[in-house]
Amino acid sequence: MKTLFTVSAVALSFIGLAFVYSAGSYWGAVHYADSSPFIVKQAIYMAVSIGIAVVIMKSPLTSSPKTWTVFYFATILLLVAVLIPGIGAVRNGSQSWIAFGPFSLQPAEFIKVALIGKLACSMNDTSGKGVFRLRHFGLILLPAGLIMLQPDLGSAVIMIVSAFVILFVAGYPLKFFAFLGAGGIAAFIALIAAAPYRLARIKSYIDPWSDPRGTGFQGIQSLFAIAPGGLVGHGYGNSRQKYLYLPEPQNDFIFSIIAEETGFIGATVVILLFALLLVTTFGIAIRTKGRYAFLMVAGMGSMIIFQTFLNVGVVSGLLPVTGVTLPFISYGGSSLMTTWMAAGTIMHFTAKKSSS
Repeated sequence: MKTLFTVSAVALSFIGLAFVYSAGSYWGAVHYADSSPFIVKQAIYMAVSIGIAVVIMKSPLTSSPKTWTVFYFATILLLVAVLIPGIGAVRNGSQSWIAFGPFSLQPAEFIKVALIGKLACSMNDTSGKGVFRLRHFGLILLPAGLIMLQPDLGSAVIMIVSAFVILFVAGYPLKFFAFLGAGGIAAFIALIAAAPYRLARIKSYIDPWSDPRGTGFQGIQSLFAIAPGGLVGHGYGNSRQKYLYLPEPQNDFIFSIIAEETGFIGATVVILLFALLLVTTFGIAIRTKGRYAFLMVAGMGSMIIFQTFLNVGVVSGLLPVTGVTLPFISYGGSSLMTTWMAAGTIMHFTAKKSSS
């Protein structure tokens, strides 16, 4: 299981490297005067990310609850810092990044991993069930609130769903999820009402042609990439939509370029690799020894797979447009690093095969 998991993760990363170059080549040529910045940065991000994953896999600190507690609260501090004017950088309407020269850090990506680790640690404590459950919800709601202040609905949804998977597999009663589901629907409606652009996105999801040059633009251009790809696509590097029709195609909509250039066959290969990742992750989770290891592996795997589902659903028009990267594949250091941190944690508990 570990070998198949590792092979699928590495294969997806190399596919990402290839298509970041293809999808971002023209965008880089127009905005950066040559076609190399994206591929060069992504290669650096990939090397660093896999290196971090190896350290996480081999380090005994990965099993320590103190490690995850420190990581969780450090990331909370970063989420607070990103909201401070002069520290947080605004991009595409969200104040979600901390810039360091040519590089930037997105704390909302890291909290997804940190929260899963912290929740898995907390659930080893079985004392005081009422307080225990309140603590879990506090751990989830604190970063969710900070992320929504940026605002970044996509990251918040991924984080919350991954956290609820841990609550579910840990044995929380179904009545809690019924209550949470009702509360979640009410909160979703309130969030839409509080920000008119979200309602516009819902309308464009139902009928993107009602505003083809505004809120429906990305969805329509994504379908214009996917549909003509046919069975085998236009060939690697021959995308038409990357010529400034699809905004920043190397990021959230990179799957559209993959489908355009490699067709149904290429897109299916990518989906099958993610399916293999899903099967092997839960195969690993079942084989781990101890509740802590099981929750950690199941949570990390759920985060990766749900984010994949969300991204592919958005670019194919099945879900409303929201800014979510495709794990292992989309351009971006924070996204790639956190995905490999999750993968490294899964491989750590595979190698260990024992509870902490």
